[in-house]
Amino acid sequence: MANRDIITANVDVAAPPAAVWAIVSDLKRMGEWSPQCRRMFVRGGEVAQGTRTININRQGWKVWPTRSYVKVFEPERALALKIAENGTIWTYELEPTETGTRLTESRTAPNGVSNISNFLTKHVLGGTDNFESGLQRGIEDTLARIKAEAERTAA
Repeated sequence: MANRDIITANVDVAAPPAAVWAIVSDLKRMGEWSPQCRRMFVRGGEVAQGTRTININRQGWKVWPTRSYVKVFEPERALALKIAENGTIWTYELEPTETGTRLTESRTAPNGVSNISNFLTKHVLGGTDNFESGLQRGIEDTLARIKAEAERTAA
């Protein structure tokens, strides 16, 4: 099966964009929210456009590193990371609402997914359909965890 162009979900958070942004933009804490990206090492200090990271990902007993850089950094609006190994882009978009913030997380593949990544997904990570279904569930879990933290800290 071909890679999905987009995998996405959103959640309404009863907290202002500033509170949600503080969580989303603190990449060192990504392992607290994401069930797959278990750790991010931020290179060069403060997170800004162009910041590079080294990421440790996990699926069951399988662990693998990836590298990314911050492609978009618009405080309280959008943060996007491009993954070097597969060319995908992970984006967090924040939209103010009457009750707080709508947070959307997306994984896009604007130029497709790299051949090596597709090979490894097929032969090591359970196949594209299973892997991408797991990414969908992971996005939903990540958003739920961020929502809980933002609402807890904003209360």
